[in-house]
Amino acid sequence: MTAPTAPYADTGLLAPEWAGAAAANATSDHAYLLAMLDAEAALTRAQAALGLAPERAAVAVSEAADPANFGIRSLAARTRKGGNPVIPLVEDLTEVVGDEYGPYVHRGATSQDIMDTATMLVAARTLDLVLADLARAEEALAALAAEHRDTPMPGRTLTQHAVPTTFGLKAAGWRSLVLDARDRVTAVRDSLPVQLGGAAGTLAAFTAYGAEDALALPAAYARELGLREPLLPWHTLRTPIADLAGCLAFTAGALGKIAADVLTLSRTEIGELTEGTGGGSSAMPHKANPVRATLLAAAARRAPQLAATLYGSLAAEDERPAGAWHAEWEPLRDLLRMVGGATENLAELTAGLRVHPDTMREHLHLTHGLIVSERLSAELAHLLGRARAKELLSELARRAHTENRDLRELLAEESELKDTAAADAGINFDELTDPARYTGSAGALTDRALERR
Repeated sequence: MTAPTAPYADTGLLAPEWAGAAAANATSDHAYLLAMLDAEAALTRAQAALGLAPERAAVAVSEAADPANFGIRSLAARTRKGGNPVIPLVEDLTEVVGDEYGPYVHRGATSQDIMDTATMLVAARTLDLVLADLARAEEALAALAAEHRDTPMPGRTLTQHAVPTTFGLKAAGWRSLVLDARDRVTAVRDSLPVQLGGAAGTLAAFTAYGAEDALALPAAYARELGLREPLLPWHTLRTPIADLAGCLAFTAGALGKIAADVLTLSRTEIGELTEGTGGGSSAMPHKANPVRATLLAAAARRAPQLAATLYGSLAAEDERPAGAWHAEWEPLRDLLRMVGGATENLAELTAGLRVHPDTMREHLHLTHGLIVSERLSAELAHLLGRARAKELLSELARRAHTENRDLRELLAEESELKDTAAADAGINFDELTDPARYTGSAGALTDRALERR
């Protein structure tokens, strides 16, 4: 065994979406080493609790399972020989524990038991960070939705102004996505299981070592680690990995939707939103780039492909697979650290987001009042009939553009309307063409969304 080295982790030089985030440390090589050692120590303690190992063996293994006793670079270099890091780790841990209790290290387990269990520990620790950041973002978005419940802005469909909406409703929608992500992550976090099955998932070795009821061991193991007891060993039943893939990819995509909106609304020519702490440019001093939203968008684009690899590994042959299991490690870690970084970026983005209501109101009039044409279609249909109302509004819309005039003025001049019962019906075209008065149930929908906890 080589001398211990300092903990090593990727620096994230090419991964600004997670570099420096708490998730980077939670998914580092050092974090995986710690998780594997925790898994090994817990296994010995679980066997001691059931009388399958001396209590002093459990103490010895737990004390030896200190990352400072191991060289990660050495372990990594020797991983290639056996195909996974557990094999050299067991060698080194056994040496550190010593001759008396070394035989109790890893007893009855297989490498995949430890690696899968360590992966669940890393996932649990990272998802705890994700949930904390989602909670921060949810709180900020709830405040924005409440504050801007009635702040009108253009609703956009297929890139064009459609009808008015409110920023409160938009923020409430973002919050709803964050809560959807929270619920999915929470469900997966609470279901993460230990892995324990031995060489082929039969627990046979534990019986050979004296266990009268080998089925009691996974439960004891799970208690030691704060994870779930699985119904069966899941060496080739990869539901826990697929569930992780699903909730992480969904979270990245949900946050990507928020980022897409922020990126659009913070464009120079739109300017309805501004990131509180924009990033600079290497060449243009005037720029304040929406960096947090940019990194969220990058994560949303990468996540589906990473999740696809994990879903592909569901097709794992036999009782333990060659290649399918190994293919999971890097994409799963990438997903965990990327989503962990994304939720941290989201919390920072939402906490500092600047809303510009005056600009939103100004943009409501960019189409010369045509943003309320839907409302006018309904109102005029009562007076002129549906077909004629559509024909008239289409003509007035054309004139509004070509003559650069407001729709309200054109309506006021329209003789056909003067000759109808519009005046008798009490129709107020100033009110009907006010975009701020055509936000429908946006306020009530915002209120209803904010009731969700």
